[in-house]
Amino acid sequence: MNSTQNIDLFRELVRCGSEIFTWCYDAEGQLLHSNCPDETLFATAFAVFNCKIRMLEHFSENDSPIILGTAIGLIWGAACDKSDKNKSQYYVIGPVFFLDLSMQAIENGFRYYSDLEFSLSWKHELLSALPRVPVAQSIILSRYMLMLHYCLTGERLQASDLNLKSTQYEIAQSRGEKRDRHKVWFAEQAMLQMVRNGDLNYKSALNNTMLISSGVPVQSSDPLRQGKDSIIVFISIVCRAAIEGGLSPEEAYSLGDSYIQAVERAADYSDLTPIASIMYDDFVQRVHRSRTNPKLSPVIQKCCDYIEMNIDSKIKASDLAAFAGYSEYYLTRKFKEETGFFINDYVKAAKIERAKVLLSSSDNSIQDISNQLGFTNRSYFSQVFRDMTGMTPVSFREQQQSNR
Repeated sequence: MNSTQNIDLFRELVRCGSEIFTWCYDAEGQLLHSNCPDETLFATAFAVFNCKIRMLEHFSENDSPIILGTAIGLIWGAACDKSDKNKSQYYVIGPVFFLDLSMQAIENGFRYYSDLEFSLSWKHELLSALPRVPVAQSIILSRYMLMLHYCLTGERLQASDLNLKSTQYEIAQSRGEKRDRHKVWFAEQAMLQMVRNGDLNYKSALNNTMLISSGVPVQSSDPLRQGKDSIIVFISIVCRAAIEGGLSPEEAYSLGDSYIQAVERAADYSDLTPIASIMYDDFVQRVHRSRTNPKLSPVIQKCCDYIEMNIDSKIKASDLAAFAGYSEYYLTRKFKEETGFFINDYVKAAKIERAKVLLSSSDNSIQDISNQLGFTNRSYFSQVFRDMTGMTPVSFREQQQSNR
């Protein structure tokens, strides 16, 4: 199927679950078509709240999907079709709310737009139409955006690959939302453990959390304030995890305060939402540097980082030698001298450390963890785990659960 047929199929699939509308804009921002019955009203809102301008600016430099929000809680998602170099098109889905909002909360959001010019009659018309806007959790919208991007490009992305302007840890869930809190707890613990370890290969944990939880549940009558409070709570717990990982309290608290100030300065969701992702990466990088062995030469540290970043692959000494630009014999000897490990033993130790995180912070099966870490089979994984820890993966998981 071509992209047009894919979009038609996507539109029908989305509408099987909820009444979320799709829009198509040309490269200049002219609306080509939509299936929204309130087309003029919401196309105007998309423009008035500067979402269209931000979409065009984003796609002028970036091909990744973007989620655009407003201070009154309206959210749109946009993806780019550049298959025709002479005629780029942008597909938008929305608007949606991430949670049920009272009219008072929406009215509160309008105060952030005191500098915009729109008539009272248009505002009244918009307010009258808002009860018809569907509610879709940020998790659901993120999944739709990944599907839309795939329909347009054939490229598979993860939730963590969505542009930094997407919603990752903002809007809290409504009071009545049902979540599998057991899975949420597992996913959040894995994410925080990545901070404690300074683990540069954190995207898998981050992606898993994003597809399970929308963030820290904080309630407020102001949707933008709600998003700010949610991210501030997230900054605080990441800051403490970084201290537990070895970052000095002075550096961690100072860094956390600077991100909180950035949150407070945010004028809308598109200013707000990149902060959580940038902050998380910053803390992981700083903990990683604080845990780096100063006795290692740059090339060996580079090899250790490579192993950490590719822990789910089958890494051989020859791979590292090619990466480092040395002969396999020379690198193997140098690696043993500086780390005290042969390369293969170091790789296995790193994989087992990751396995500990997965066993204690996820309910993935032993087989799934073995596959994820690139072991040839579950039996070999269990043998290596037992040799290094003195217990089987099952026993380790049971011990961790009993200690909670």
